[in-house]
Amino acid sequence: MYRAAADALALIHLCYIIFVVAGGLLVLRWRWVMALHLPATVWAVLIEVAEWPCPLTKWENLALERAGEPAYGGGFIAHYLFRVIYPRGLTRRMEIVLAIVVVVVNAIVYSIVIARSGRRAAPSAAGRG
Repeated sequence: MYRAAADALALIHLCYIIFVVAGGLLVLRWRWVMALHLPATVWAVLIEVAEWPCPLTKWENLALERAGEPAYGGGFIAHYLFRVIYPRGLTRRMEIVLAIVVVVVNAIVYSIVIARSGRRAAPSAAGRG
């Protein structure tokens, strides 16, 4: 049961990371997603930049330990993704770069959302009499 919980948490963790990185694209289609995406993105950036512990990593490790398996050190990204992409491990510099990429990508997407909102709010010339 605990192993299944650890696997489920790993999947949730991955989905969260994907949502943080690419969720702004959903905002282009559905503005209400912004209410979920902005706080999720801020939290993820703070975890990387301020080196806060991620609760999902903590819960996943706890479930692994209760399943009789070893917990992993470092964060989710370092454990699952960077050992494939960057075999030597995650450095502090990489964490900062990831945070910057997330902020830049989402700043671009949100600037598009704001620009579209401005165009909708502006009165059209065709509507004038």
